[in-house]
Amino acid sequence: MVRELVPDAFWQREASLLSPPRPKKKLGRPRPDDRAALEAIVFVLRSGIPWVMPPRKPFGLSGMRAWSRLEEWTCAGVCEKPQERLLDELGLRGKVDFSRASIDSSSMRASKRGLSRAQARRIERRRVASIIFS
Repeated sequence: MVRELVPDAFWQREASLLSPPRPKKKLGRPRPDDRAALEAIVFVLRSGIPWVMPPRKPFGLSGMRAWSRLEEWTCAGVCEKPQERLLDELGLRGKVDFSRASIDSSSMRASKRGLSRAQARRIERRRVASIIFS
């Protein structure tokens, strides 16, 4: 069941994006395998269970350790790289269709820092006046 979550072909592509582990300063538990961590992350995201509930036995690490690895990879920018790589490959093949593309506010900066307070108040007054007199 676990190997079905992260197929070998997918793992071979994504393993090159992960940074090598830093040397440990303290003794303690060994660092869990990156593939096991990715399998636990995929399991939690697909099943929708809380991070504290995935079974430890099939993955070899707890859900919280998998979550901390996800956070580490997110801060390092690893999570965006597979999407960029996929879009580049599809773009080279001419299979990207931008006719239905959209941009959301989380991926674009606001131009000129948005409306000033005075502009927002004027718009707000107009809305209130139109509601009262309609």
